Amino acid sequence: MRHTSRSVEALVEQFSKLPTIGRKTAQRLASYILKMPREEVALLADALLSAKDKVRECSVCFNITDSDPCPICLSDKRDGSVICVVEESNDVLAIERTNEYRGLYHVLGGAISPLDGIGPDELKVRELIARVSGLAEGSGGERVETGSPVGQVAVQEVILAMNPNVEGDTTAYYLSQLLAPFSVSVTRIARGLPIGGDLEYADEATLSRALEGRLSL
Repeated sequence: MRHTSRSVEALVEQFSKLPTIGRKTAQRLASYILKMPREEVALLADALLSAKDKVRECSVCFNITDSDPCPICLSDKRDGSVICVVEESNDVLAIERTNEYRGLYHVLGGAISPLDGIGPDELKVRELIARVSGLAEGSGGERVETGSPVGQVAVQEVILAMNPNVEGDTTAYYLSQLLAPFSVSVTRIARGLPIGGDLEYADEATLSRALEGRLSL
């Protein structure tokens, strides 16, 4: 049975649009919101609008950030010679929780999935190659030098941290072939993660072992 209140029904409908949120979960969330003090609801609404207005993509690594370039790309404590390629920004958060990785990142924005109409052109593949090669196209099509904000260190290793599923395997293989002509070591994190699982849900110990045991491609 649907809610009789149109306001509650509208709230349930909006929650239902979120990933992995079914109608029953949306109803529980709506009920919880209604029981919250108005001040807390206002803080939640402000946080949502603030994130929407202020969060952007880093122009270097394409991770989500409040400032551009992001703090990771600007940090002089990061190893600019190593780039870890991930599918989504949530994967960056998962790897950062390990406190083991000190290199930079590159967020593709997804994985190659022909069935979903997602090919290399829909991902940040060209930008990755530009970072590795140290060159990028200027506005007029000319080749101009680029570099990481971290001292413009030459890239020596690219770690492919794709999810262990068909799409992740396809993406990792494609990138390994694309990076083969460059003088960089291309590795992939070890299979410590469950097949079909997502990086963002892995615990810190599992991710640490996967990074330490990465294999050359």
